[in-house]
Amino acid sequence: MIIIGARAHTLEEIDEVGRMGYPYAEISLDDPDEIEDQLPDLLRLQESYGIAYIAHYPNEGNPFDVDGLKIGFVPKIKRLIDMSARLDIHKATIHFWMDRRWAPPELVEQKIGLLKAMVAHAKDRDIVLCIENLSERFESFAPAFETIEDLRMTLDIGHGQLLSKVNTSIGFIENVFERIAHVHVHDNWGGTGVRDDLHLGLGQGIIDYPGILSLLCGKGYDATITMEVKPADMLQTSRLLQQYLYKS
Repeated sequence: MIIIGARAHTLEEIDEVGRMGYPYAEISLDDPDEIEDQLPDLLRLQESYGIAYIAHYPNEGNPFDVDGLKIGFVPKIKRLIDMSARLDIHKATIHFWMDRRWAPPELVEQKIGLLKAMVAHAKDRDIVLCIENLSERFESFAPAFETIEDLRMTLDIGHGQLLSKVNTSIGFIENVFERIAHVHVHDNWGGTGVRDDLHLGLGQGIIDYPGILSLLCGKGYDATITMEVKPADMLQTSRLLQQYLYKS
């Protein structure tokens, strides 16, 4: 069964998502020390609204600095995975860029090794780690999927509209559907950079959500979908999302 939840970047937004009645919030777990201090509040909100959490981990920093990632990013993610387990989280999104159009093969190979260690750490704590597409197309993730059996994917349909004439979600759905365990939805007008990643409510941009969701559902998708939009846009986005899913 498809479950629709909402993104929450702060404790205040978690409270808002809970009051709106969504079954889960995808929460930002960025700095381990800050999250350690917030754990009592996170647990209180979780119990108060009876909601589940999905984790959203921080950006990696310089994606070309393998030594820096090994020393800083990987230990940080492992700490956040441990904290996620304390919050009864079983699914988490990670950014780990490996677009083969710009990342040389030796870099990708090294990063796959680091990713494998993080996936194993998550699995030991009953957490499914999902790599999110940024600029990548399905070919860029193929080596990681071939190497790491337990790696899954967060399909960000909004990101798929950037740096591409055709939304790259279609390629992911058609070629690596079995790895898609989570989906992000938000709208934009296309573009070539971070400034174009507008996170608009559905229907406010150009993304063909009816077509893409029809393809996704036609493959049998039945997991979680997070609305990565502002709280003010969630109601309309939820209505359109359910309309498109129902038609699918």
